[in-house]
Amino acid sequence: MLRFFLKLAGIFAGLAACGVLLVGLALALAYPNLPDLDALTNYHPKVPLRVFTADNVLIGEFGEERRNVVRINEVPDVLKSAILSAEDDRFYQHGGIDWAGVTRAALTNLVNLEKSQGASTITMQVARNFYLSSEKTYTRKLYEILLTFKIEASLTKDQILELYINQIYLGQRSYGFASAARIYFGKPLSEISTAEAAMLAGIPKAPSRYNPVVNPTRAKLRQQYILQRMNNLGYLTADEYRVAAAEVVKNKPLGGEFAVHAEYVAELARQLVYDIYKEETYSRGLNVYTTVLKDHQDAAYASVREGILDYERRHGYRGPDAFVDLPDGLEKNPEKFNEFIDDALNDHPDNDNLVAAVVLSADSKKVVAARSSNDIIEITGSGLKFAAASLTDKAQPAKKIRRGAIVRLLNNGKTGWEILQAPAVQAAFVSTDPTDGAIKAMVGGFDFSRGKFNRVTQAWRQPGSSFKPFIYAASLEKGLTPSTVISDSPFVLEASQTGSQRWEPKNYGGDYGEPLTMKSALAKSKNMVSIRILQAIGPKYAQDFVGRFGFDPARHPAYLTMALGAGQVTLLQEAGAYSVFANGGYRVTPFLIDKVTDSSGRVLMQARPPKAGDESVRAIDARTAFVADTMLRNNVRTGTANRAMSLKRNDVGGKTGTTNDSVDAWFAGYTPALVGIAWMGYDQPKSLGSRETGGGAAMPIWLDYMQKALKGVPEREQKPPPGLKFVNGDYYFDEFPPGQAIASIGVPKPAEDPLSNLIDSWGNTSGNRQALPPSQDFPPAGSNRPWGTSGQVTP
Repeated sequence: MLRFFLKLAGIFAGLAACGVLLVGLALALAYPNLPDLDALTNYHPKVPLRVFTADNVLIGEFGEERRNVVRINEVPDVLKSAILSAEDDRFYQHGGIDWAGVTRAALTNLVNLEKSQGASTITMQVARNFYLSSEKTYTRKLYEILLTFKIEASLTKDQILELYINQIYLGQRSYGFASAARIYFGKPLSEISTAEAAMLAGIPKAPSRYNPVVNPTRAKLRQQYILQRMNNLGYLTADEYRVAAAEVVKNKPLGGEFAVHAEYVAELARQLVYDIYKEETYSRGLNVYTTVLKDHQDAAYASVREGILDYERRHGYRGPDAFVDLPDGLEKNPEKFNEFIDDALNDHPDNDNLVAAVVLSADSKKVVAARSSNDIIEITGSGLKFAAASLTDKAQPAKKIRRGAIVRLLNNGKTGWEILQAPAVQAAFVSTDPTDGAIKAMVGGFDFSRGKFNRVTQAWRQPGSSFKPFIYAASLEKGLTPSTVISDSPFVLEASQTGSQRWEPKNYGGDYGEPLTMKSALAKSKNMVSIRILQAIGPKYAQDFVGRFGFDPARHPAYLTMALGAGQVTLLQEAGAYSVFANGGYRVTPFLIDKVTDSSGRVLMQARPPKAGDESVRAIDARTAFVADTMLRNNVRTGTANRAMSLKRNDVGGKTGTTNDSVDAWFAGYTPALVGIAWMGYDQPKSLGSRETGGGAAMPIWLDYMQKALKGVPEREQKPPPGLKFVNGDYYFDEFPPGQAIASIGVPKPAEDPLSNLIDSWGNTSGNRQALPPSQDFPPAGSNRPWGTSGQVTP
């Protein structure tokens, strides 16, 4: 028996020796043919495009791989110990191959008669991730071992661990632990807790199974195992282990990793950069620093959403989103109940704090709704007010809130939960610095996830009366003044005069009065006065003049309807145009990107915009800008923009705008430090409602933003430029002093005023509808150019 075992041992020894010789031969033959390690020693991973605010807050990331590269000295010790405990606890002791682990894996595979278990060390995983596939073959394993030896011979242990920490895939398109920490927990790597570190360290084993977003239950089990390992290996004390094991790790929802709602900003920045760098945009680690400020963007986002929801509150409940058949008693089985709720809400995703829920019970006093078995919401009192009509027995079936209805809820933080609805209307807002055009905030709609269409830059809408200040400014350079008296009488243009159809414009509310000064007419947004001013100066002249503000003249045909804002503008154009009034007459072009750097921080592009004060970008006479500004500030004190007085500032100017049938509602307002443009309307144009105006629908958005954005910003007094005379409370150009300036339009004047004589017959008797004289600027007979519809054109 002894001789038998001795012979058997000799056989195994011989086989082992042969194995060693064969491995040595393989090493000798294969080692020189292994790839060089440039990919490791000159590590340049695919790093996505990242977009930041001006104050360095990440607002967007674009690329196939989300990755943040960190150095080993930036990695918290708790994460290092979690990784070693999970993947390779003898990493700093072995030479790349953990032979004990190999033996254990081999025995397991032999027992199971399959290649079910590996023994990959961290170094082996680095070799595989950089150079090899993940297939389980002996050939691939041999190359992996050979590469492992080469890596261990070329790099230090810390260098290898750093590569692993930056390269490993961790689910949700995240590569590296720094990216995963932000995506899963919304925080930098330096701030993660022990429990979070253990959860991240558990993902590499199987990112699809241990991903805390996709499978939180398995992720938790894996995390608990790793925490136990950390305790057993001495990385955690008993007390530290107990605290970490009990911690409830809160994952940020997928797509919610950015602290600022600036999706429209990030997308526009991406488009602008892509135009230059094409496909390299998504791989070379470009960093885009926008001009947007976090606090401004937060204020704009909140203001737009609240303005839209307030509009919805004014216009009634349309009914639940949908209905599902909710079986009685299903709540008693939490697992099946949660599965049912998930399926029911799958087609009704949340929109930030406007969430969907399934109604469990409802009556006029209380509604109980569920988002899961652990998230039951009760709505009572004022929270039911908006949907009260749908809680009565008389409610139509399609509108009635009952068991199985899917409703939208909002926790307003003041009175608790309330029933609302997903908005049908849209709104947008943009603010800029009038000194150089830098965009400070931009919100292109209520919900970016429902469509990337940016209503600030892409929507061409009629500006309504918000366009009137540009017509008034043009008239100042033709001899009119704020004190010019103009008839407010109604009139008509017959089809023979328009070349198309009869046109009978109206003032808002059908209110006509005595002649009034141009300053007062702007404050009251009188349509009859605006049309008479445009007729006096000539539509073609006005069309050319508005081009100085950055408008496209072709979108503002030279017809009298231009006086009522019947052309087309974007919010961004209006922001640039109103900047001319705010900055003393200089045209500054709104811009979004301040600079672009590469992954090392080297500046590739730097914005150098022209600024107000540079005479090469002067748009209008400084006197024109100043006098127009005084009229727009008067509009805040006494006119349609009077609500802006709540800012308690004397440097605010602005103008409301509402188009025909209240299809578009605007407010354009500014100070010398900040311009803001707010708009509300439907994407498919239709009336907002007969009582909706720019002052009621759009202005609250602007005002809510400005109250926050102007906090701590000192007032700036606009000083009159040379060439103006101040007489009886109004400014006159030196070349148009009292007696030589146009004193009136449409009212009887002395013979020495030739322009007044020309237009005395334009109707100066309130209540008479007289025809205006023909104009050579009208379209020729037979023209099919639309003049809009007859009816009320509101301020």
